[in-house]
Formats: sequence, C-alpha cells, structure tokens
Amino acid sequence: MERNGLIDIGSNTIRLVIFQFDHETGLNEIQNIKTPARLSQYLDDNKKMSDEGIDVLVTALHSFKKVAESFQVEHLYPIATAAIRQSSNRDMIMTRVRQEVGIDIELIPEEDEAFYGSYAVTHTTNIKDGITVDIGGGSTELTYFKNKKIKEAISFPFGVVTLTRMFFDGKAHNDKDALKKMEKFLKREFSQIEWLANKKVMLIGIGGSARNCARIHQALHHYPIAGVHGYTMTSENVAEVYETLKKNSREALINLDGLSRDRVDIIMPAVTVFNVLYDMIGAKAFAFSRKGIREGFIMNQIAKLHHGEFKKENVQVDALKHLANEYKIESTGAMQRQKLARSLFEQLTALGKLNIDDVLKEHFLQAAYLYYLGKFIDSDASSQHTYYIIANSSINGLSHKERVRLALLTSFKNKTMLKVYSDETKWFSESELSDIQALGGIVKFVNALNISNTNPIHTIKLQENKQDYTLEIYYEGDPIAEIYQSNRQKKHMEKVLKDKLNIQFINA
Repeated sequence: MERNGLIDIGSNTIRLVIFQFDHETGLNEIQNIKTPARLSQYLDDNKKMSDEGIDVLVTALHSFKKVAESFQVEHLYPIATAAIRQSSNRDMIMTRVRQEVGIDIELIPEEDEAFYGSYAVTHTTNIKDGITVDIGGGSTELTYFKNKKIKEAISFPFGVVTLTRMFFDGKAHNDKDALKKMEKFLKREFSQIEWLANKKVMLIGIGGSARNCARIHQALHHYPIAGVHGYTMTSENVAEVYETLKKNSREALINLDGLSRDRVDIIMPAVTVFNVLYDMIGAKAFAFSRKGIREGFIMNQIAKLHHGEFKKENVQVDALKHLANEYKIESTGAMQRQKLARSLFEQLTALGKLNIDDVLKEHFLQAAYLYYLGKFIDSDASSQHTYYIIANSSINGLSHKERVRLALLTSFKNKTMLKVYSDETKWFSESELSDIQALGGIVKFVNALNISNTNPIHTIKLQENKQDYTLEIYYEGDPIAEIYQSNRQKKHMEKVLKDKLNIQFINA
C-alpha cells in the first residue's frame, strides 16, 4: 500500500488530492481539499503574475504541504497548468516556491495536460471513441481518441476565468450581448480545428465545471443515483442547464442545487463551451468522467512503477475485482458461485428457458461473484446494503443504468424487494425486470449450493423429464447445508423452468 499526494495548481483552484493505492483495491481517493485561488486574475496584460498572486500560491502550498505530511504521503507531486504556464515570470514564481515552501513545481505542458485527462478517461470508462473537453480557469483542452488511442489534441488559451474577464467584466452572468459575443468567439475558435467538425462521437466532460453541469441537471430532475462518473446528457439536457443558468439571477444561482458557490460567476462560460462543442461535433451524448488530469497523472506514475496496473482493456473487470476485495468477498467461494451460475445458465439456454444477450449475461456472472457483498456492513440487511453500495458507487466501466442493473442482480432477494429497488429509478421495462428476476433467482439458488463455503459441489446436470425436471448435483464431502438450502431456494429455478424441479445429490 502506498500514498501519493498531488497538488493541482490550476488557474481557478488549487487542490490537494491524496490517493491510496494497492493491488487489491486499486486507486482510492482518501483526501480532497481545495482553495479557489483564481490565480489567472493576478496576471496583468503582459502575463506577469503579481506579488499578491504569488503570495496566495505560497500560502496555499504551505498549508497543503502540511496536510500531505500528516497523511504520510510517500510522493508529493505539485503540478501546475495554465496560470503559471502562461506567466511571463514563471521562473521567478517557481524559484520563490522552492525557497519558501521547499517543493519543486512540475510545469505541465499543454500537450501533457490533454494527455493526462484523456488517459484518465480511457482507463476508467468503456468509451472507445470520443472527444474530451477539460475547461479550466485559463485554458481549455480538447482531445480526440479512437479505439482508446489519442489521435488529436489541442489546448486553447482561454478558460472559464479568462472568458469571464473577456466578456462579462462589469456585466451580469446572463447579459444577452455578452453571451452572444462569447458564443460567436467560441464558434470561430473551434471551427478552425478541422478534426472537430461532425465527428459524431461521445463528448466527455472532465473537471469541476463539467461535474457542476451534470450535478445541476441531476438536481433539476431529482436524480436518484449518486455520482457523475458515467452519467450522460443529451443536447436538450445541456440546453436545459444553459437556460436555467441564463434565466436565474446571480443571487438565485448561489442557492442552485448542484452548483458550487465558488463557480457561480464562471459556470456560464463553461456550459456555453459544452453547448457549442456538442453541436459542432454532432455528439452522440455528453458523458462525464469524474477522473481527469489529477487521476490521469497519478495513474500514469503508478503504471510506470507497477507493470500491469490500469490496463484500458480491463477497466470494468479491474473495477469489480477491486470492489470485491474492498468488501472482503471470499474469492474461492465467489468463483464457485460463478462457475455454477455459468453452468446453469448454459444448460437453461440450451433448453430454451433463457434468451439473454451477452451484456446481461456478463452482469449476471458478475453478480454471482459479488452476491450479497453488503453483508460486510450488516448480514441482517445484506440485500439492502448490496443494492445501495453498487447502485451508488462510482464503478469504472459501467454506465449508471448498467450499475443499477448489476445492483438489482447482486442484491436479489425476492420479487417484492426487486420491485422496491427498481421503483427508485423506474429505468427498466417489465420485460427487463422479468429477465433480472429470473437471473437473480438463479444467483440466489447457486448461492445455496455453496452456503457452507466449503465448495462441496463440483458438477450439476439439468435434465428434462416428461413431466418435470431433475437437477443432478455431484458432490464430495458433506453437503448437509447445501441440501437444505437448495431445496428451500429451488422455487427460483422452478419459476424459470415453469415446472417442478427435483433435486438429487449424488456422491461423486
């Protein structure tokens, strides 16, 4: 287990994030604090940062360094982007920081800033083709990737703070003339980039402004699931957020759910950028990644030291493995459940009792492995905790609907509880819920076949008779608990078979 700290010195905020990493549970954020420094406002017309701005930076770094030391971080990475990169006196700034704070700032070039953001997206989502947008205080990075490989990248020398200064100085955030001029400016700037036009891929938002856009939309619709990672919005959804910001006064925005108070004055330029880009590239949807430059930087550093970590081909598999380890799923028993579940699935499919697509089959097998992980919290409420944890955890590689589907399968107890859980979102049709009930019942049944966690069952054979079905269960050892529990739970199998099931335990 190791701890890495990262101080992200941006144009708008300075943030300290402390990550804990080990092979079993992956990369986890254990501390995240920030100060809205707005360093770009301390740059004069010649891009020189004032002494006042440098003092703000030094004070923040002193404080964050002490916090990092209290967490006993092994490596502290202070990285800086546009505000210092664009400063004409950046060498003097970095010298003062070195002398007064005792740390060396790493200046991130424009192309690296785009790379780290895209690296985070391709290594924490299943999106193969897309364009990322990361709008900071003083710059905006766009990256186009295809088959998870970066093809194009560009950095624009404007962000939410600089756009606010350019168009809204002394004006309200929703000034019609300022909005019109800013939109015209953005269209002109983006239209010069040939590879942006009509790409028809996902637009992926990275960073605080994107997260705020998503949270505002979630709040407007009382969204029932936590988190923005994997959340998606349509063009109409983005326009709705834009119009909400436009029609409300600054005072109303201060209390707008989902909008951070320190972004009230700068959110309008960000959402305008998202709106313009969405239309320009003909986006399939606007997706959100909670993982951006900070995570990308740290993941890249760890991957250099630990070969095999953060493989973009294994995003979902690794995320679920880490989740299982975090909640102490016993791997031998989980693999046994998964083996028996696969066997029953294949036999039921061969008999024409199941007609399930590959994606749902994959979630079914994952559910067999993770079944009732919520017992780690409280065994008397395993189902409830399991549903809540999976539905509301940020799981890399899963969309929100996929996350809830997995939660319904993994927490399956009975039809009544399935309805209680599914009513929270109302995302699934009756047909989909019927499949989830069938597969959840199979998972519950195979759990009964290893209820003692001694793995006594090694083969199961389902046979069709004239009047009913027989399940031959071949075992070694003493499956007394499995005999009792499987007969209690066979009703779930009978619902799938639509017929009576006889169970025979045969000593192998």
